[in-house]
Amino acid sequence: MTRGVAPSAFRFVWDFLLLRYFLRFSLWSLSFHRLLILEDGFWSTNVEKIRFLFAWTLKCLDLASFGLTTVRGDRDFRSHKMSSSAVGSITSEDVRKFKQGPDHLLVLVHGIGASPSDWTYSKAVLKKRLGSNFLIYASSCNSYIKTLDGIDRAGRRLADEVLSVIHKTGSLKKISFTAHSLGGLIARYTIAVLYSSDTLQKDLNDGYKTGNPENLECSSKLGSIGGLEPINFITLGTPHLGFIGKKQFPLLLGSPILEKLVPPVAAIFVGRTGRQLFLTDDEPNNPPLLLRMASDSEDLKFISSLAAFRIRILYANVSYDHLVGWRTSSIRREYELAKPSRRSVDGYMHVVNVEYCPPVLSKGPRFPSEAATAKAAAQTASNTQKTAEYYGRMEEEMIRSLQRVGWRKVDVSFHAATWPFFAHNNLHVKREWLNGAGAGVIAHVADSLKQQEVSRTLIAASL
Repeated sequence: MTRGVAPSAFRFVWDFLLLRYFLRFSLWSLSFHRLLILEDGFWSTNVEKIRFLFAWTLKCLDLASFGLTTVRGDRDFRSHKMSSSAVGSITSEDVRKFKQGPDHLLVLVHGIGASPSDWTYSKAVLKKRLGSNFLIYASSCNSYIKTLDGIDRAGRRLADEVLSVIHKTGSLKKISFTAHSLGGLIARYTIAVLYSSDTLQKDLNDGYKTGNPENLECSSKLGSIGGLEPINFITLGTPHLGFIGKKQFPLLLGSPILEKLVPPVAAIFVGRTGRQLFLTDDEPNNPPLLLRMASDSEDLKFISSLAAFRIRILYANVSYDHLVGWRTSSIRREYELAKPSRRSVDGYMHVVNVEYCPPVLSKGPRFPSEAATAKAAAQTASNTQKTAEYYGRMEEEMIRSLQRVGWRKVDVSFHAATWPFFAHNNLHVKREWLNGAGAGVIAHVADSLKQQEVSRTLIAASL
């Protein structure tokens, strides 16, 4: 008798579960069919159909409480009502959001010898603060030693990677970059590769109508990056001027002897990238890559691509950065480095100063014959005086050219941090347990990104 009860009870439960999911599937089919009718023209590709079908199926079947996983799930089943309202828990707003997807691509670019894992903490914080409108993507095409074969090659690889992401995500309309250290130079090369001026341009004078010169860069549309509207270009501890001049590569301790000897042998340790950072790449008669990246050429528009972004922000360590000096990361001359404040900006620990520097009209960089002679001396370390003259001339040419676009400069000081000597990696919180002092910097980055998003929404709403 007992033996006969068990199979019967099992059969009853099995039939009950089949009936449950049969009813759910029927209601799902009706709802899905209705959606196809109401949303005519929504489907653009088979991939979108499959993705939406899968998401809708999971929602209707409620796999999180699938019932077969626990006995409790079977008992709780009786408390659920089978009705169209239950299946219709996906609202029209949910459908709209799914159809749209993220519209703003934020590309995170790591520095030399690093990898996407460097952004683990920052990516989580940015995702939480910025919301679902942003697709936050940490680039992986230049991991580890791939950063050593040249800024130009790494920049083109990143351009291909960004285009791949754009093509796979049809909802994207805007693009921003946040880059750390060498990644900032790679990103600058990448945006020149992806830049196109084939967009409607607005009158530059419109930027002055509000009375705030910073609005100039928020009111002009001067091109596209990968077919998307460029919004934010942010660098953290990037050597925009290379490792030239006194104490711009702090690891050398400001020693004139080391600063003279290292540039010619940089390629031994950090490949083509090293020569480019010390401005000793290419033939003596040719301008170094970083100088060329401060102007527009026939094939690559380095300045125009920067100018296309609504805002450009530099984060620079004022001290304790063992790799990148304050001057090169903030694009300033020596006499422009004011004594930093020791008090943090409210709400952002270790952020001590925020300054907007409007664009300064000037001609592009020059590379006269005297510079070629001095460059040859820098490549061989044969003449200290000529090497110093070369670096001084190149630095001034790059600063003058890069100042043709406006920059918001954010100074950071980790003097009060527990481990101030990790300042370079604190900027992007490479490891939360070690570089957590940079949390305030990442919060400032997130709020800067969000500020542009909110301001754009308000402007659109007022039109």
